[in-house]
Amino acid sequence: MSLHSFTAIAGVRRIRSALLAAAVALTATLSSSATFADDRSWATTWMASPQPVWDHDFPLPTKLPASVTDQTFRQAVRVSVGGSRVRLVFSNTYGDRPLRIGGASIGFAGDNGAVAAGSLRKVTFSGKDDIVVPPGAPAISDPLPLTVDAQAKLVVSIYLPDKTPLTTFHWDGRQTAWFGKGNQTQSESFFATQTTDARVFLSKVMVDTPNEGTVVVIGDSITDGNGATVDADTRWTDFLAKRLTPERIAVLNAGISGGRLLRDKMGVNVAARLERDVFAQPKVRAAILLIGINDISWPGTAFAPGQARPTAEEMIAGYEQIIALAQAHNIRLVGATLTPFKGALSGTPLDDYYNPEKDALRQEINRWIRTSGAFDAVVDFDALFRDPADQSRIAPAFDSGDYLHPGDAGNRAMAEAVDLDELLGR
Repeated sequence: MSLHSFTAIAGVRRIRSALLAAAVALTATLSSSATFADDRSWATTWMASPQPVWDHDFPLPTKLPASVTDQTFRQAVRVSVGGSRVRLVFSNTYGDRPLRIGGASIGFAGDNGAVAAGSLRKVTFSGKDDIVVPPGAPAISDPLPLTVDAQAKLVVSIYLPDKTPLTTFHWDGRQTAWFGKGNQTQSESFFATQTTDARVFLSKVMVDTPNEGTVVVIGDSITDGNGATVDADTRWTDFLAKRLTPERIAVLNAGISGGRLLRDKMGVNVAARLERDVFAQPKVRAAILLIGINDISWPGTAFAPGQARPTAEEMIAGYEQIIALAQAHNIRLVGATLTPFKGALSGTPLDDYYNPEKDALRQEINRWIRTSGAFDAVVDFDALFRDPADQSRIAPAFDSGDYLHPGDAGNRAMAEAVDLDELLGR
């Protein structure tokens, strides 16, 4: 065979090899693209709406140090729906500087801040242990293989190596959380130096699941769980999540204690957080709106001494904007009436929270919620909670003791009062 023939054969083989390599690469690329394209089944199974810390001029403590250095923060969460993979979302929404997370982990909850044996998993960000989150931004972790059942309780740990101002938090977590020195993210046990029931930076837990949709509950302290037993998961949204578990529908608590319809302070006004807390959640089918009692009652108290009480017209205009925004996003919106509050917070610095004029405004708002037809459906928590002996007061069986927030029995009754067919529009 001539030299020319050998050269020709070698050239053909090189071409074939190149074509085969290209085909393999193309197949891998297409496979990777297909995997990415099919990875569309993420759902938020738990959330805590981010809040900015407030200044010292506000009468409530933040329950947190102003900043920490070289500390781990561990907190527990109860999910709604389960899934085969998990990822976490951290929020630097109200930070004015980059937030460095030096490490993170997740596992199933044990006792007193411990992780259940054998369940601890390292959390990564683009394959790395740490991440720097820009001011105002969120950070989402890599997907982590971890089968999570519906109603499972998880613990999440983050390590904050640098001096870190705690500017983005959730004040009323109703769950014990722990600070400890050094990087304890990879330790099943936890050596705490301080506890709180506030939350820091963690805003969502997501799972990979073929769920049937999501319900978001937007509200104030009644939804956030104030009055419910700490560490017991007895908020009314927890009970609602249990009712919807068989239907594979996630329930997200977007309550902020002190939250208001029209004004900011303990969190921004409702319209300002709808995009983040509701519309950005995957597969939202419906939302429930229970808010407005703080708009009515705060003005003139130590919480808002210089503010005028809004008129019914101003509040109704605010509700109508929320309704219009929900309609524009094709989300069913259920309105909830404002609950009785005669005698609320008496014997405290806020014993002027209630007066008959404020209650008259609440009754006017409730009439509009019931009769206007503006909402897709209505749940009448006012009628549920009224004391038969005094309809401006919460019934003792439902009261937590402050004449404003329901206790555990009241929270259960609220969840049971929601008509699931009306909620989901079926």
